[in-house]
Amino acid sequence: MTVTNKKNYFTQDTEDAIVAYNLSVDYGERSKIYDERINYAFFKLTQNIIHTFKFYHTEVENIEDLQHEIIIFLLSKIHLFDPSKGAKAYSYFGTIVKRWLILYNDKNYKKKVASIPVSVLEEDNSFSYTIEENNSPSDKLSHGDKISLFMDLYVEYCTENLEVLFPKDQDAKIADAILELFRKREHLDIFNKKALYIYIREMIDVKTPKITKIADRLHKIFKTNYIFYLENGHIKFH
Repeated sequence: MTVTNKKNYFTQDTEDAIVAYNLSVDYGERSKIYDERINYAFFKLTQNIIHTFKFYHTEVENIEDLQHEIIIFLLSKIHLFDPSKGAKAYSYFGTIVKRWLILYNDKNYKKKVASIPVSVLEEDNSFSYTIEENNSPSDKLSHGDKISLFMDLYVEYCTENLEVLFPKDQDAKIADAILELFRKREHLDIFNKKALYIYIREMIDVKTPKITKIADRLHKIFKTNYIFYLENGHIKFH
């Protein structure tokens, strides 16, 4: 199945529609906004993520049934989207979909593994979710796309486990400031290391050596898990 470019379905109008949906208090108006301007974008978003990451360990025979479950979950979270925080709706809801599917996929993967003899599992490495190319040449992900997808999951993992990875309050704040740069990396024109340090210091008042220490820790987490992905073909953060 061809993976559609996000620009073809999750447009600025979709972004605006989600804001309008949340601002409206009229049920009929909200229903009209969703049906005409949001529903298709959510459908394509869930479809693309499922096929891009190969989330195929499901309890349903039809992928569209799985998409329906996820879309219902997105609707239960749509009111939480706050554009004033700087995030784009595409990234915000894409992260929700990936998180939901990782948990769902892992649960079903464990069920499958439990029912298969060890000897079979040792010969078959298909029980994992991957970031890989589809069969069609037009669907191939570039090396840069794979890193970008991995980076999204890496940032999500670090954010969700920030207090565990960095128990000290100041360390966690520095790490979150660095992660914020990763979250907004598509919109930043800063590539000079010194400029990045200045940018971080503007976000949180801290000396450069401390930033370096936390950055090294984040880099180690990234490197360890990215090497695991390259060697094993699937992601398992630890």
